[in-house]
Amino acid sequence: MATATSQLRVWLWAARPKTLGAAVAPVFVGTALAVEAGAWHPWAAALALLSAVFIQVGVNYHNDYTDYLQGADTEDRVGPLRVTQAGLVDPETMRRATVGMFGAAVLAGGYLIVRGGWPVLAIGAASIATAVWYTAGPYSLASLGLADLAVFVFFGPVAVGGTYYVQALACPPEVIAVGAGPGLFSVGILLVNNIRDVANDRAAGKRTLVVRVGRRAGVWLYGASLSGALLLPVALAAGTGGHWGAVAPLVLFPLVVRHTRTLATTDDPEALNPLLGATGRLLVLWAALFSVGWLLS
Repeated sequence: MATATSQLRVWLWAARPKTLGAAVAPVFVGTALAVEAGAWHPWAAALALLSAVFIQVGVNYHNDYTDYLQGADTEDRVGPLRVTQAGLVDPETMRRATVGMFGAAVLAGGYLIVRGGWPVLAIGAASIATAVWYTAGPYSLASLGLADLAVFVFFGPVAVGGTYYVQALACPPEVIAVGAGPGLFSVGILLVNNIRDVANDRAAGKRTLVVRVGRRAGVWLYGASLSGALLLPVALAAGTGGHWGAVAPLVLFPLVVRHTRTLATTDDPEALNPLLGATGRLLVLWAALFSVGWLLS
């Protein structure tokens, strides 16, 4: 029993629970928009959530596996535990687990494909392909400095729009625009990770956006991304002439300022680990405040 419990804990570490808000939050936002439009479909919403979580865990497993193979994860790394590098999971076992997670996402999305047709199939295929490309090989999205753009697109407009579409079977432009909020927060999560790991990534030849533009520019992008997400509901409310309750996330501005200052003034990479979870919690808070405000106004 103790061995089984320990093994389960290892797989939970590898799943990186602090990052799962990036998968869950856009599904909640897309569902709130569908509820307000009178198009809520509980079964489709639940399967969209399952599929999103499986894909996110698959991304994390694949990143654990490929970073180990490419030498980006070393003993000097100060981020959350990478189980392959630590010798807790064999690389081949991690590869199989990655395939299993993506397979589970396909199974969870099977009904959604039948319901929504080729757009859902295209979104699912593109999401998994991008997840694999994220850290695969010398021309991965991370190495090309394009991971931030991919994260914005797939954890923002695609996730929110896709969740809405599988319920309403339509997707108006304002839904895509709303998706920019979770997308910007997800970029912020990635920026914290890459600012913390900039020295190791540079040494391993992993040319993330932060490696390319520098730490100071990365901090500026973090603050701009989170501030942009908070200001987005104001633009949406002004543009639609309603839903002013959705500007509730503005109350998070003091936390955004505090977190940006922490990122700018903290030189110890290990001290940035709590900021990763804090940014993920901000995303969840934004999604909750926006969704409730949108529904009530």
